[in-house]
Amino acid sequence: MTWFETIIIAIVEGLTEFLPVSSTGHMIITQNMLGIPQGDAFVHAFTFIIQFGAILSVVCLYWKRFFRFDNTPAPEGSGLLKRLKHKYYFYWLLLVGVLPAVIIGLLAKKSGLLDWLLDSVLVVAIMLVVGGVFMLFCDKLFNKGSDENKVNEKRAFKIGLFQCISVIPGVSRSMATIVGGMTQGLTRKRAAEFSFFLAVPTMAGATLLDLLDLLKEDTAWATPHNIAMLLLGCAVAFVVALLAMKWFVSFLTKYGFKAFGVYRIIVGAIIIALLLTGHSLAMVD
Repeated sequence: MTWFETIIIAIVEGLTEFLPVSSTGHMIITQNMLGIPQGDAFVHAFTFIIQFGAILSVVCLYWKRFFRFDNTPAPEGSGLLKRLKHKYYFYWLLLVGVLPAVIIGLLAKKSGLLDWLLDSVLVVAIMLVVGGVFMLFCDKLFNKGSDENKVNEKRAFKIGLFQCISVIPGVSRSMATIVGGMTQGLTRKRAAEFSFFLAVPTMAGATLLDLLDLLKEDTAWATPHNIAMLLLGCAVAFVVALLAMKWFVSFLTKYGFKAFGVYRIIVGAIIIALLLTGHSLAMVD
């Protein structure tokens, strides 16, 4: 990978990480368009690791939520565990929400299914279209959220189950978790914000696992050039994601999913047409 390719992919990651269009799917498409060889261990890891830069933007933008603790007295007679849960309830909800993804993600990774899916542009294109069609109607189906409804343990776990669907590239973790929140009676804004929060432990864990896998398999990849590209990719993704996230919450609250659904259908249909007619996505050979 070159510096130019690193910057382009990082911009794509930052723009799409929190939009319901699938950041992983868009990075796979971008890599194919740039002619970057698929199947390379470093390329796979790069796809996940630079997402860490994007999720750091969540902590930065919502730092008051991440570093605010409930210091009100716990219910009378509460034991130590209940007192801890009361004080760190925000983190408890994230733990409950991320558990399903941890289990499904590890199983998919160990089975080799995840690596196979990441190499398939066709899977990405199909899921873009399928998800796009769904998004044309999901506002009418689930737009009954109330500001009185807040995230609790039950809702967090169910949203976490929806997040598991995003193991398939092209589905979009953001879309799955936001829709999951809307099915639980949350407003679009509240569902989107919890989706952002849930991305932090989910993507941080995925990043750490991929980094450990790289170090176990071969440390030859850890050249100054590759490490510098990872750092640059994380930095670019952080800045772009910070801007995109603030815009997305405002847009989603006002207009819903329909525009994203149309975009997904158009992009997915174009890619499917190119693949079925024997054309390559690569802009350069």
